[in-house]
Amino acid sequence: MKYYYVYIVQCADNSYYTGITNNLEKRIAEHNEGTDPKCYTFKRRPVILVFQQQFTDVNQAIAFEKQVKGWSRKKKEAIIRNEWYKLPDLSKNRRNI
Repeated sequence: MKYYYVYIVQCADNSYYTGITNNLEKRIAEHNEGTDPKCYTFKRRPVILVFQQQFTDVNQAIAFEKQVKGWSRKKKEAIIRNEWYKLPDLSKNRRNI
């Protein structure tokens, strides 16, 4: 069975990058090697893996990655801390701002 991973890395400048891969170890190594100067993480190395979610369906993984990329920093930090229950309140607070 093939697995797909949605991941979040914390960059050296304390920002977050969200991505998707089918080989997590290799992808994190690529971020840290800095092979593409156009990549968001290139000038923000090193990166540290702070979150991963495994999927068996690539379409579900892609949908989740897109969803997380649109989230606020607070929502990303909630899932990094495994505080999924905070997401509804963080969504409400964002809409009220």
